Amino acid sequence: MDDSTSVVVVGAGLSGLVAARHLADADVDVTVFERREAVGGRVRTHRVDGFTIDRGFQVLFTAYPAVRRELDLASLDLQAFSPGAVIARPGERSVLSDPLRDPLSLTDSMFNREVTTTDKLRTLALRQHVGGRDEAEIFGSPDDPIDDYLRDWGFSDRYVDNFVAPFYGGITLDRSLSTSKRVFEYTFKSMSEGKIALPADGMAAVPAQLAEHARDAGATLHLDEAVAAVSADGDGLVETESRTFEADAVVVATDPRTARRLTGVASIPTTARSSTTLYCALPDDAPLDDRRKIHLNAADDRPNIVVPLSSVAPSYAPDDRTLLAATFLGGEALDVAEADLLESTRDALAAWYPERLFGGLDAVHTERIEFAQFAQPPGVHDDLPDTRDPNGPVYLAGDYTTWSSIQGAMRSGREAAEAVRADLD
Repeated sequence: MDDSTSVVVVGAGLSGLVAARHLADADVDVTVFERREAVGGRVRTHRVDGFTIDRGFQVLFTAYPAVRRELDLASLDLQAFSPGAVIARPGERSVLSDPLRDPLSLTDSMFNREVTTTDKLRTLALRQHVGGRDEAEIFGSPDDPIDDYLRDWGFSDRYVDNFVAPFYGGITLDRSLSTSKRVFEYTFKSMSEGKIALPADGMAAVPAQLAEHARDAGATLHLDEAVAAVSADGDGLVETESRTFEADAVVVATDPRTARRLTGVASIPTTARSSTTLYCALPDDAPLDDRRKIHLNAADDRPNIVVPLSSVAPSYAPDDRTLLAATFLGGEALDVAEADLLESTRDALAAWYPERLFGGLDAVHTERIEFAQFAQPPGVHDDLPDTRDPNGPVYLAGDYTTWSSIQGAMRSGREAAEAVRADLD
C-alpha cells in the first residue's frame, strides 16, 4: 500500500487510535474524526480543584498483550495497586492477597476468616488452570455465569459472596456474577501475570500516547468534528456537519450505539452496564490504613468498592488531601443525589473503621456513566460482529467486536487495520 490509499477512521477512542496508527504505519493516508474536543472515548481524565478525575474508576492491566504491544508503559509512570484487596464489613477488615506476588500480606491472607483454606488452595489451582491458556482459548471455551463457574469449582459461598462478588462487580459492573466466566478467567489470568496500575497523569495518558503514536506515523486527527453519516456506496463516504470525505475505506470506531446507527449492523451489542463513581477527599493526615488496596464492601453494594486513589498515585490529589473513589453499580445510582452518595460512602467507611471519624470526608466530583460497558452474559462473545460485517468498504473497530475491556478495544483496532490492509492490497 502507499499514501495514495486513503482511510477515514470515525472515532478517536482506543480502538480508533490503534487502527489509525497501524494504517499510517503502512503508508496509508489516514484521517481521524472525533466528535469530542479530546481523544480517548470512554477513557478520559479532567482536573477538579487540583484533583485528577478519571471518567469513572478505571485501571490498566499491564499483562494485557495489546497494552504491552501498543503502549510504552515506562513513559506512563505507572503507579501500581498492591495485589489483592481488603474485605470490609461493619466492624471488621481483612486482607486477602496473592502470596506469590504480595509476600508482605502472606500472614494476613493465611489467617483471613472470610474464606476457607480450601478456597485459598482452589485459587492457586485456578491460577494454574488459566495461566496455561491464551485469550483465544479462553474466549472460545464453553461458557457459564461466573457464579456457576466458581461454585462448580467448589468455592465456598463466603468466597464468592464476600470477595468475588464485590471485586468482579468492580470489573464487570455486575455484582450478581451473571457475566460470562470467560471474562473472569482472562482477567484473573491477567492479574496473576501483571499489575493493576494508574498512569501518574490519569487514565487519559493512555489515549494521549496512542494519539501521539498515530500522529507520528502520519495520521491526521480532526477533533470536535462529529460524523453524521457513513455510506458504503462505491468508495466509503463520510459526512460531517461541514464536509464530505471520500476514502478507499472507512473504519467506524465509535461507541456501540453510534456504530450501530452509522453502519446498520444489528449484532453490535447496545445493552449497557452503568456505574456511578463518587470522588471524595479526606484530609491528608487521615488516609485509609490499607493504603494501596481496593476496599470491597462485603455487606452490600452502597458503595460496591472504595478505592484509595491518591495512596496508589499521589499525583491524583493535592499534597494536603487524600482522594478516594467510591463506585455504585446499576442504573438506579445514576439518579442518586451526590449528597446521598457521600452519606452512603461516609457510613460505609465509618462502619469499616469504627475507630475513625469521617466527618471531614468531602465530595469532589461525581461521574455518572450510563454506558460504561456493554453487558456480557454467557455466550455473548459468540455472536459479536466481525470487523468486516458492514456493507462495502466499511469496517468496525471497538471492544464490541471482541470483549469489553482495554485489551478488547486495542486488539480490535489492530484487527480492523489488518483487515483494511488485506482487502485493499
